Amino acid sequence: MTKSFLYTPATKEFIQANTTVRAGETRLGQLVKDCTNQEGCNYVILGIEESVGPRLNSGLPGAEKAYSAFLTRFLNMQSNRFLNGNDILIAGTIQVNSSSTNEHPTVEELDELVTETLRPFLTKGMIPIVIGGGHNNALPIIRAIHQSSGSTLGIVNMDPHGDCRATDLRHSGNSFSFGLEEKIIHYYSVIGLHPQYNNSFILDFLNRKECGYSLFDDYLVGKRDLLTDVYSEKSHLESLGNYGIELDMDAITGMPSSAFTPSGFSLNEARMFVKTLANSANCTYLHLPEGAPTSEQENKVVGKALAYLTWDFIHEHQKSKQ
Repeated sequence: MTKSFLYTPATKEFIQANTTVRAGETRLGQLVKDCTNQEGCNYVILGIEESVGPRLNSGLPGAEKAYSAFLTRFLNMQSNRFLNGNDILIAGTIQVNSSSTNEHPTVEELDELVTETLRPFLTKGMIPIVIGGGHNNALPIIRAIHQSSGSTLGIVNMDPHGDCRATDLRHSGNSFSFGLEEKIIHYYSVIGLHPQYNNSFILDFLNRKECGYSLFDDYLVGKRDLLTDVYSEKSHLESLGNYGIELDMDAITGMPSSAFTPSGFSLNEARMFVKTLANSANCTYLHLPEGAPTSEQENKVVGKALAYLTWDFIHEHQKSKQ
């Protein structure tokens, strides 16, 4: 049986083909590096093109299309004094293997490949940015960092869902329950939980594991302030050690995603969340899953949103090291 998933490294030619050159301008795609030239790279961008995890969790398909929507928009952003791209590596993509004879690929197989793919970049000190696919990929990211550094992580997640479902079957809804049970996560917090879409098991699990969470509804009526909460979480996470940023695209109002919501945070609020948390030497990764475009217009929306969020992360993280 052939492998269900494959990793394809990005090439210089592939990056060039997705970059539009314009006289008098320099685009990020003209300066970012591919896997054959990793010298001086501080950030590595990995795309994951799958919706196996979301579909096993009763989500919509389309998460396999988010990375390609992102890449063209990101590569064609301007290279300038704010961010020039010369320390960014485009690693390539993990995809479902179209020639596989396995009709039912497992998330466990994907977990192994994501961890294996990230580990060599982590050993070189690069900060991973993982885009596309389902929220199931949070677990192998955290495992890869744990295996490379030996440290556990704090995790802050902007998400309508706690993603702490039972661990009987791997899917997009239980990365953090697995991570907490495996003790590779030492603290977990959810910003903007929707009480309407989290079952009693998830809520009880969050309480039992002493996780932090805020309810989205409390922001609607002024009981909580988002910026205050994000700064508070940042301070707490820094006091505990290193941490990662999770932003489920489901959290953003009207965003084409695996669990679309008409009621959520704005894109600007999501950008603030990323910008604030990224500006820290303790921040070790960014994960942007669950974007699921199904038309050309949705490709533009999802792709440009992901490009802004990635730019925000790198720009602010660079400042934390100055």
